[in-house]
Amino acid sequence: MKRQLTFSERLKRLKRIIVREPLPPESIAAGWALGMFIGCSVPFGLQLVIALPLAAMMRVSKLGVTLGTFITNPVSIVFIYPAQCWIGSRLLRSPFTWDYLLDVCAKLTEVRLFAPDTWGVLAQLGGKVLFSFFFGGFLLAAVMTPPTYFIIKAFVVSHRRRKEQRLANRTPETEAR
Repeated sequence: MKRQLTFSERLKRLKRIIVREPLPPESIAAGWALGMFIGCSVPFGLQLVIALPLAAMMRVSKLGVTLGTFITNPVSIVFIYPAQCWIGSRLLRSPFTWDYLLDVCAKLTEVRLFAPDTWGVLAQLGGKVLFSFFFGGFLLAAVMTPPTYFIIKAFVVSHRRRKEQRLANRTPETEAR
């Protein structure tokens, strides 16, 4: 039976996967940033349907775009969706109460992609909720996307630079050991 990886071991494995992608650092970072943007602004369930074709067209990291969309996942949407609806409603000058938003989010979690009742549930929420959701989502995306790009790019460049230095510092004596 395989041993369960610890959280830190999983992070190290993810780091190795990110930096070993055979793409320029800018393409890797752009994939992550695109995934973050879509993860923040597009409803859960439609994200990969939109993100992967865009990543292919833009020739950016498909792994990065996939993992970037995971900012919204079954655990995090409980926090992110109400916050973005609340922020969106405030910016649109028609604020919601937290109780109302929690009720709306409970309805959203019941929506199943391509099920006959999906559009009915979304229609019941009304335009005010949907506008608030998307407006807050785009604001969140605008805030989260640039740091994601620059952090991932710096991470990849730094790792690759350290790797090049290690390879350059190798001497025939150290390789014989």
